[in-house]
Amino acid sequence: MVSHKVFVAIVLLNVYIGIQSVFYLFGGVILTALFAMAFLNGPRLLDWASSPPHLQFNRYVLTGYRPISSVQDCIRSLFYLHNELGNIYTHGIPLLCFLVLLPLNIPWSQISVTWLGVVHFLACLSPQLGSVLYHLFMNHEGGEPVYHTLLKLDVCGIGMINTLGALPIVYSTLLCYPFIRTVTLVVYILLSSHAIYCAVTARSSVCRLRSFAWQALFRFSFFLLRWVGLGGGSPTSLRHFLMMDVLAVLGGDHQHHPHSGALQPGPL
Repeated sequence: MVSHKVFVAIVLLNVYIGIQSVFYLFGGVILTALFAMAFLNGPRLLDWASSPPHLQFNRYVLTGYRPISSVQDCIRSLFYLHNELGNIYTHGIPLLCFLVLLPLNIPWSQISVTWLGVVHFLACLSPQLGSVLYHLFMNHEGGEPVYHTLLKLDVCGIGMINTLGALPIVYSTLLCYPFIRTVTLVVYILLSSHAIYCAVTARSSVCRLRSFAWQALFRFSFFLLRWVGLGGGSPTSLRHFLMMDVLAVLGGDHQHHPHSGALQPGPL
């Protein structure tokens, strides 16, 4: 007779295989759709010189710009090739995966402070959502005002992942110092709110990047606390901590230097 534990393990294994199969199927559908897009006729795309001035921020991408469009036409651009399609899908697919997989993979039963899991979930969603909306609707017929509103939303999403993503780090690092932990969390939230305001009102990408610089220093100080043994948290997580922030810095540098195609400027 099969024991209860073995039965539960078999059920969980089948559930896991079922979920994996769904995502493999989903990936296959996405790839098929992307290949089909190469043969679908969208509107006549513009070159860099013919695109609206507020969309001429990357001089290395010479063609593939969508014309000014309504909301419906912006949504239709999901189904034909243009120069923002990669940005939309590389943020949109992770957004859908996070929405489905994160709630299933966060060990809620092991978390005594539920809001830590919630803010981690929201931190993962916010930059993806902001970027999808920005890249999908940046050519909206509302023109430059709508574009700048979407850009602020995109920047706000980046600020939210920096802010919300650091709260579990602060909490776990200062777990043994409740008063200092509370004060630090409040100070970090207030300063992060100011950083987000500075970022969304910045007039250049350099100023926008500098708005988040102190957050990187703040997070690095908590890495040092853990490294020297003064802070809490799993010692084995330090390499993931460091990798996470290194990738964030590299991503910020890439955002500051729009050099895609710089080695060989050309069409889409």
